[in-house]
Amino acid sequence: MSEQNPNEQSVNLQKIYLKDVSLETPNTPQIFTKEWQPDVNIDLATNGQGIGDNLYECVLHITVTAKSAGDTAFLCEVQQAGIFELSGFGEDQLSQILGIFCPTTLFPYAREAISDLVSRAGFPQMLLNPVNFEALYAQQNQPTGEAN
Repeated sequence: MSEQNPNEQSVNLQKIYLKDVSLETPNTPQIFTKEWQPDVNIDLATNGQGIGDNLYECVLHITVTAKSAGDTAFLCEVQQAGIFELSGFGEDQLSQILGIFCPTTLFPYAREAISDLVSRAGFPQMLLNPVNFEALYAQQNQPTGEAN
């Protein structure tokens, strides 16, 4: 048996879970009598925090709002979370892992939860397109302000 080098980098998924979920259908049943041409808005955010020795919780927040004929058809909110063991990384690397790798890992689970909830509410299947978390992370971490 070989011992793990304490300076070796490792990422281990410990747990994936739904932290919070909500579905509202404020205009049912009337919304079902109208032609279905939804205007869909998707908001997403992530946050990660340390919860113990080399343990981090990452939470992917996704809110999907669908309106049809000016009325809200549904509002679906999912907080998909995971616990990750991250060791051997510097602060910048941890930030990138929590902002890119972890949400990328969680996204398929959140997409499935949203699709299931929306379908169970009687609406057509809602399949979210893949998200490039690396591009979102880069966009959110661009320096702001003007150069002196």
